[in-house]
Amino acid sequence: MLPTALTYSHQLAKEIIFSGDCVVDATMGNGHDTAFLAQLVGPTGHVFAFDVQKPALIATEQRLLAADLLDRTTLIHDGHEQFTQYFPKQTALKLAIFNLGYLPSSNKQIITHSEHTIAAIQQMLPVLAKRGRILLVSYYGHPGGQEELDHVQAFCQTLPQEEYQVMTYQFINQRNAPPILFCIEKK
Repeated sequence: MLPTALTYSHQLAKEIIFSGDCVVDATMGNGHDTAFLAQLVGPTGHVFAFDVQKPALIATEQRLLAADLLDRTTLIHDGHEQFTQYFPKQTALKLAIFNLGYLPSSNKQIITHSEHTIAAIQQMLPVLAKRGRILLVSYYGHPGGQEELDHVQAFCQTLPQEEYQVMTYQFINQRNAPPILFCIEKK
């Protein structure tokens, strides 16, 4: 059976993340991706996780404590567009993952915005390691979601093919706006 966009994003992450790598969860949400990444980077790697909502930080911290993974993470109560303020200089970024939309079981008025997402990507690209990836899972079936999807896709299409490979993965015969995965890989 074909994997969902989220499952496929995890496969793409597993292919390139090794113990000791530095990665970013740009939208920590309930901490599922943060914990997943913390397991992959091992005790010598590090995850920088961003979210603008305090409940996301609380849920993520609890999840990481329960899994004994908190020591390899930095939880940041700020937007991912502030990436350069927090990511260590002279450090290669191996992977960043975004889940675009809103925090499940939360206020659906608080959503990600294309200008913040694109600003974050623009800051990440210069420090992205060779063969490093930026994964964006776009949930767009809410007010403002289609606009963000359109802007992110348009931005991704402008990336020079000499430096990056960009792909999309989506189901085209499903109802209810199934998520779309974008993968940017540095050559």
